[in-house]
Amino acid sequence: MLERTRKLWQLQNRHEGDRLALFEAVAASLEAPRVLYPGSFVDITASFVWPSVTYVDMDRRARQFFDDRPGVDELLSGAGVDPRSREVDFVGADYREPLDLPAGGFGLLVSLYAGFVSEYCTEHLAVGGHLLVNPSHGDAAMASIDPRYRLDGVVWSRSGNYTVSHDDLDSYLVPKKDLQPTRDLLHERGRGITYTRSPFAYLFRREG
Repeated sequence: MLERTRKLWQLQNRHEGDRLALFEAVAASLEAPRVLYPGSFVDITASFVWPSVTYVDMDRRARQFFDDRPGVDELLSGAGVDPRSREVDFVGADYREPLDLPAGGFGLLVSLYAGFVSEYCTEHLAVGGHLLVNPSHGDAAMASIDPRYRLDGVVWSRSGNYTVSHDDLDSYLVPKKDLQPTRDLLHERGRGITYTRSPFAYLFRREG
């Protein structure tokens, strides 16, 4: 493994095992043979869990990381995963621009700390597929007003453990203040709004 790759992974994986626990909880809750992860930086953890993941990031360090395929394979092996069982693809691009990826070609779209992924990448998510999104940067709020999505679950984090719940979904996404999200408002704020209940992340199902 190149030293540069090792340092980038150490930068990404400062809370060792945290992202893995999240993805494992989500994988136990739904099937997603193909995953799209825009704004991933160098987070290879999704490939510890799912057999086919396409990562998208415009940061040149991400390209350097994924170009070191022996290093990526070493990280997979270190996680107990046979690299030969994994399809790891990287697209060095801004996800806000058109991507040369199939429409409806993925079962899970990941949006974590990366901006309005759902606004630009939903076309690549299959109908019936899921969006995993946290409240950072307002993308959960954006998905909540997108008619293509329906809330299907929430992810809670407690002491490093993640659980997915599908109960009482009507009690979520209720603003604390009399503030209804709109696309323009969310873009202006660059962040989400405060809800009465605050799970770590949400799972939306694409309905159309």
